[in-house]
Amino acid sequence: MSLDYAQFALVLAGMLLLVAAGGAWLNRVLTSPTHGLAERLTYRLFGINPAQAMSWKDYGLALVMSNAAMMLLGYVLLRIQGWLPFDSLERPAQSADLAFNTAASFITNTNWQSYSGEASLSNFSQMAVITFLMTVSAAAGIAGCAAFIRGLSRKSSHDLGNYWVDVTRATYRVLLPACVVLALIYVWQGMPQTLASAVDATTLEGLKQQIVMGPVASLEAIKHIGTNGGGFFGMNAAHPFENPTPLTNTLHMLAMFLIPSALTYAFGSMLMRRRQGWAFLAAFLVMFVGFLCVVYHAEQQGNPMLTQAGADQQWSALQPGGNLEGKEMRFGIAQTSLFVAVTTAATTGSVDAMHDSLTPLGGLVPLALMMMNDVFGGVGVGFINLVSFAILTVFLVGMMIGRTPEFLGKKIEAREIKLVMLAVLAHPFCILGFTALAAVWPATIASMNNGGPHGFSELLYAYTSGTANNGSAFAGFNSNTPFFNTTIGLAMLFGRYFTLLPMLAVAGSLAAKKSVPDGPGTLPTATPLFTGLLIFVILVVGGLTFLPALALGPIVEHLLMSAGQWF
Repeated sequence: MSLDYAQFALVLAGMLLLVAAGGAWLNRVLTSPTHGLAERLTYRLFGINPAQAMSWKDYGLALVMSNAAMMLLGYVLLRIQGWLPFDSLERPAQSADLAFNTAASFITNTNWQSYSGEASLSNFSQMAVITFLMTVSAAAGIAGCAAFIRGLSRKSSHDLGNYWVDVTRATYRVLLPACVVLALIYVWQGMPQTLASAVDATTLEGLKQQIVMGPVASLEAIKHIGTNGGGFFGMNAAHPFENPTPLTNTLHMLAMFLIPSALTYAFGSMLMRRRQGWAFLAAFLVMFVGFLCVVYHAEQQGNPMLTQAGADQQWSALQPGGNLEGKEMRFGIAQTSLFVAVTTAATTGSVDAMHDSLTPLGGLVPLALMMMNDVFGGVGVGFINLVSFAILTVFLVGMMIGRTPEFLGKKIEAREIKLVMLAVLAHPFCILGFTALAAVWPATIASMNNGGPHGFSELLYAYTSGTANNGSAFAGFNSNTPFFNTTIGLAMLFGRYFTLLPMLAVAGSLAAKKSVPDGPGTLPTATPLFTGLLIFVILVVGGLTFLPALALGPIVEHLLMSAGQWF
């Protein structure tokens, strides 16, 4: 076990070493007064005026309309896939409901897959639809976060920047360079990167086997750096072509952490409040480590119904070796538990094990992390979610001491709180509303692989993953039906834009306000006390909102398993 803890410490230390460098890099990109040659050519090609200042409404409209246009493009390409090149295997086009789900999934940075990648998509679709949408959705998230931070930093202004400049810079200066470097490392480690659709191999028994291949390394790079998560293969990061070595497994996790953690440093630099950025990073880390301990302990203990008795029957041990069902033996329980926590904390959705095979408490952890959706979170949006809870925290404390709450020198008034609560409540409304609808839908039982509380967990996980823009799945649930493709697609769209747009409105409202000097009653927000209060509010709000649903799924399953019944 000491070796397991050393692995955890190594990955977290690697993440912390990258925070300052990555944050400084993002700060330069988002505040640079100059435009590169490729950027200027892009502006000219699309008729963009990079000097145009945008209000939150203009910024939000540009984000939504550009995303809608790219989603439509992805949908059309998936519907005509059979006519497109680079597919010697002649895979057919996706159905209308599946294409809608896929296009909605990848433009919202969710990357939920109701299909198996190698069986459904051609190499052209993997590049022109999947990799393209992974890149622009991640860039849109970074741009939204940049606008939000500017709103907190500016005074008596309606300017949040220019969406087209932010998304172009995020693409050219952040995502593409990082992905090129990481993809080259992946190729070095053994990932395929080719336009060939398949290769024929001869097995040891002398039989012929067709092995599907394609541009895997490039997709894997943006998949993890952009906290996307969609797999080239149905097995995702458990497939040896997507995750060939322990080094790639570690790099996957560090790549998922890279931008979400670095944004805390960029935030502190852009606002000239470095301590505030470190306080937010500390909140991320405390919550993450807590949930990591839960999933690791649960998987290490295993199933109490599978005990090992001594020869004299005087002792018994829990499941020998822990719960290894659904896990890659080359990664084991420690790296699997860490990957489970990282991929759902960073709302990436990449998996190197089958989450459906986790113990009940082990499965509760990814569910809880996605339900909170603010422990690191995806590129940009997760950080915005954390700040929304920080605003809610100062409001609650301000009400308790009888003072108008302030956050970063701005008064928090009724308008901001209404918008924050709209963003906070949209998330559980989508998760619980769609789960309730699916629970009474007549055809739902046919899609579930298990009955009882575990089956409910599969259903709850699907809508939680979609709404949180995570994309991972319990893998025991067939979602490729018109009903689930449509409702999960809508959950992904609502979860993305009904939380992001209200917080852009908050940024616009705060940007228009004058700065208020700190007074005797001002609550410092860059202290350990506030960090603790922030974590407390997040856990209480999350617990009050989702505990009843969790009680029907993983919690009751754990209690029944302890009593000798499993599902």
